[in-house]
This record gives sequence, C-alpha cells and structure tokens, in this order.
Amino acid sequence: MMVPVWLWIATVAGLIVLLAIDLVIVDRKPHEVTIGEAGRWVVFYVACAVVFGMGLWLFMGSQPAGEFFAGYITEYSLSVDNLFIFLVVMTAFKVPAIHQHKVLLIGIVLALAMRSVFILLGAAVIANFSWVFYLFGAFLIYTAFTFLRTKHDEGEEEYKENAITRIARKVLPVTDQFHGAKSFVKIDGKRLVTPMFIVMVAIGTADLLFAVDSIPAIFGLTKDAFLVFSANAFALMGLRQLYFLLGGLLNKLVYLPIGLAVILAFIGVKLVLEALHSNELPFINGGDEVGVWVPNIATSLGVIVAVLALTTVASLLKTRRTAAKERKNATLAISQGH
Repeated sequence: MMVPVWLWIATVAGLIVLLAIDLVIVDRKPHEVTIGEAGRWVVFYVACAVVFGMGLWLFMGSQPAGEFFAGYITEYSLSVDNLFIFLVVMTAFKVPAIHQHKVLLIGIVLALAMRSVFILLGAAVIANFSWVFYLFGAFLIYTAFTFLRTKHDEGEEEYKENAITRIARKVLPVTDQFHGAKSFVKIDGKRLVTPMFIVMVAIGTADLLFAVDSIPAIFGLTKDAFLVFSANAFALMGLRQLYFLLGGLLNKLVYLPIGLAVILAFIGVKLVLEALHSNELPFINGGDEVGVWVPNIATSLGVIVAVLALTTVASLLKTRRTAAKERKNATLAISQGH
C-alpha cells in the first residue's frame, strides 16, 4: 500500500496531540487514577483506534482496514501481558500510586520510539529477504511454547532486574528513596538519580523485550510499515489507562498466556505458509513456490477475536468457580470450628 507522506505526518501529529491532551489533563496534577477515570480514557483511546480504522476502510479499502484491526487487536492483547510485568515492577520498586501514571507514560513513549526502529528494520529486511518469514514464523511458534509455560499467579512471579537496569543502578548514583515524581535531584551539591528513573529504565527495557515478540507477530498480519506503526501506536497509547482499569483483575486472566500462545502459534504458522507460498529458497521445492493455503486477513481477524473471547470467558468462569470453592471451604472450616 502506497502511503503518502502527508498521511504519515498527519498520523504522527495526531498521536502527538493525543499525548499532549493526556499530559495536560491527566498529568497536570499527580493523583491516584481511579477506575472510573481509567475506564473513560480506555474507551476514548479504543474509540480513536476504531475511527482511524474506519477512516482506512473508507479511503483505502477493506483490506488495509482489516489488517489494521487485526494488528491492533493482536498488539493490544499482547500489551495486556506487558501489564503483568508493569505490575511486578511497580510492586517491586514500591512506586507511589500517585506517580505510577507518569512512569507508565514515559515508559510507553520510550517503547514506541524503540518499536519504531524495529518496524523500520523489519520492513527493510522483509522487502529484501522474503525468506525471513521462515525465521519469523519459527520464532513465533517458539514464543508460543514459552507463553504456555508462563505463570502469572499472584505471588508466583518475582521481579528480576535485567542487565540494563542492573548496570544503571551500579553506574548511576541512586538515592535511597523517591523524591516525588522527580527523576533527578540535587543533594549537597551533588546530582543524583532517584528510584523513579530506575523504574522508568526497567519499564522501558521490559517493553523493548516484548517488542521482539510483537513486531514479528504483526508483520505476520500486514507487511505495510504504516499499518504496523499505527497499530502499535494506538495499542500502546491506551496501555497505561488499561493498567489502572484492570488492576487486580490481571491475576484473574488465568488463561491469557494460553490464548496468546494460540494466537502467536497461528500467526507463526501463517508466516511459514506465506514463506512457502512465495518460496525462493533453492533447497525447498527447487526454489519454486509451494501451492499451500494461506489464511486471509478476514480469517486471521476471526481467529484472533474468537481466541481472545474464549480465553476471557474461560478465565472469568475459572476465577468465579475458584472463588466459590474458597468461600465454601471457608464456611465449612468455620462450621467445623464450632
């Protein structure tokens, strides 16, 4: 899809305006974000993404719009898994609730900037080496396997600082406590960084690692760099409000890793099929294309939505049954105690 320069500029400008609105309204006064406030912002950002997708549908056709929505939903669902890491980091560093939204905003802005680099590199590689789909597909299938082994049960996951965060803590002079929302302070004439800065490093680098999974996944749904960027941007924009909206509900999405594993495995297989369909490797079918069926964007979108719906419903039913069982056991224990 040929995207004019003005559309790139307009999209980036629109995203900057959204960030500016967020900064002026939400961040002008540090406060603890309520569920109601977070809910309204989540609806707002989802509505912005829907309007953008409908605009693509009207002016560019159903194919680009379908690819955008499939990419957006996939990136948004993968971003929910990021929230588990955010939750663990915030808890480990004991970040005050009134400053958590600032940490998330800066971390997400950094993540968007870093993902943009990944997108440009990925688009360049795909344009010149179609066989990279084999590698992307294999990597996503492997990632799906690791998701199946992931556990997010409460109290089960302990935060371990990555290499970049450990280096930052060792190299930089860090204060023992937070100083409001400040990242840098001056004490006795000496400039120091606060734990807030280290938290931002931890959040930003953690999301960068998730980009390694999400970028190949979305390239499995669309090869257009503009759609990849816009889907990622809209998914990340509403991420911090989603963090406050879900809150303790994150631990109730017990089957989310399984759902994400199915989605990643599906996209991984789709990439391998596409690689076979446009095969150029001489040791596969003599370098000729392999006549295999490749799921279209409508099928891909249907699978993604169905898997997420089933995962969510199954998770809620599971947690409801578990809660009912715990209440029953508690009642039984009290009655036996008397």
